[in-house]
Amino acid sequence: MIGICTAVTYQSESHYFGRNLDYECSYGESVTVTPRNFPFIFKKMERVHSHYAMIGMAHISGGYPLYYDATNEKGLSMAGLNFPDNAVYHPMVEGKKNLAPYELMVWLLGNCATVEEVKTELKDVNVVKISFSEELPLTPLHWMIADKKEVITVETTKDGLQVYSNPVGVLTNNPPFPEQMFSLNQYPYLTNREANDKFCEQIPVSQYSRGLGGLGLPGDLSSQSRFVRGAFCKLYAVSEKEELASVHQFFHILGSVEQQRGCVCLDKGVYELTIYSSCCNTDLGIYYYTGYENRQITAVDMHRVNLDGEHLVSYPFRKQGQIHWQN
Repeated sequence: MIGICTAVTYQSESHYFGRNLDYECSYGESVTVTPRNFPFIFKKMERVHSHYAMIGMAHISGGYPLYYDATNEKGLSMAGLNFPDNAVYHPMVEGKKNLAPYELMVWLLGNCATVEEVKTELKDVNVVKISFSEELPLTPLHWMIADKKEVITVETTKDGLQVYSNPVGVLTNNPPFPEQMFSLNQYPYLTNREANDKFCEQIPVSQYSRGLGGLGLPGDLSSQSRFVRGAFCKLYAVSEKEELASVHQFFHILGSVEQQRGCVCLDKGVYELTIYSSCCNTDLGIYYYTGYENRQITAVDMHRVNLDGEHLVSYPFRKQGQIHWQN
């Protein structure tokens, strides 16, 4: 279900987590709050009646929230990104916590408050080859998980479940995360400052434009290039500490790797585009998002919902934007 995507973290006065979801169509996603007493039913685990509350973007099927990305009330966040040809889900293992791919996010966010707790929990987890339904088959995924202190990438491959430290706080799709990180070795010259003023010792060159320190930063829409560009923009990003300034800066970071309709053509003339961009203030539990045709930022505060409830609270995705006329 989940297409080509980019997930990012950002630290200002608060901690922020979000992503672009890039795909050719929408599945009717909505901002969804799962309160603490919503009963989670698992394929191979016992039903869970009490857990941490969470908020995120989800497709709700049969009353079950299939989250694309979410943050729990403790500030732990998680996003699933497409990982084709590399994700491998395994058979049941006796004595392990056998979780389907779509269950992993709600299990970890429901039970863990920090990345450190996630790493401990994952030692007993086996991601099994079980789909949600015949209509919603398995999606090959890997995940970025973050709190304000630490970011990790989790992949389940033919070699088993892998947990990697993610020092840049960015994740795209393929290749596997160690190769994404290795690709940064190809760009040691990138800087936000002025470029070298010489082609070589004998040939001075003119600084004919600002921004030449970023010359060579990849601009295509491949996942590897988006990882490099996203890491560059995120790590050099500067904003005021106020909430609105930080949120705007976060969306600008995501804007550097967004996909415009028409630039990635799939079969039968269908185009991939950035369906939505999200930004969650993980300290406050406020989930912000924009859509491809609605650039206005919409916000949902999970703490304005009864978090001790038993039923999902869902807010329809606002697709259409408005133009503010000044004359």
